[in-house]
Amino acid sequence: MRTIPGLWRWRRNPLYRRTDRVEAWLALLCGVLLLAGAPWVALTVGSATEHALLETAAAERAQRRQTVATVDRPLGRPVYDADPETAQAPHTRIRVVAHWTTPDGTARTGKIVAPPGSEAPGDRFRIWTDLRGSPARPPMPPMMAQTHAWLAGVGAATAWGVLVEGVRRGARWRIVRLRYACWDREWERVGPDWGRTGTGS
Repeated sequence: MRTIPGLWRWRRNPLYRRTDRVEAWLALLCGVLLLAGAPWVALTVGSATEHALLETAAAERAQRRQTVATVDRPLGRPVYDADPETAQAPHTRIRVVAHWTTPDGTARTGKIVAPPGSEAPGDRFRIWTDLRGSPARPPMPPMMAQTHAWLAGVGAATAWGVLVEGVRRGARWRIVRLRYACWDREWERVGPDWGRTGTGS
């Protein structure tokens, strides 16, 4: 919104200089780029990100299966789940030895992390595995893909605004330098006659 002050130069004024007109056009252009460009950038980046993430989620769902694991014995070592998608309170998930069946019907046994309250022998809980039967992370839910896409769109729009404002500031700095140089040249031309009535007439 710092482009708005430059729009005052659109007012009628007999003392307009070329740099004033350039600054006014610059302010108008940056205003249009911000008001029209930011939503377009956010929509484009958000849509592309959502499409890519939904494709990834679909691929993960195609390559992973849910099965039921049965606890053989707890290992007694609490695990801190650093994944914000599945994390519970610290040290509430226990690593256990469990067995499960792979998608092709093969029995597998291994060390996995049990959810809270399911670490006793004989407890059963659902886990995700890849097509070979190895434990895997759950596929990305569509809602999470949409949330990440929304955040990507907001970030892209913010970056677009910063870019436009940076270009505007750089161009305005150059315009101000040109304006000062013009004033210096004019002062050198009229300065020696300043205050001398009739000089040069």
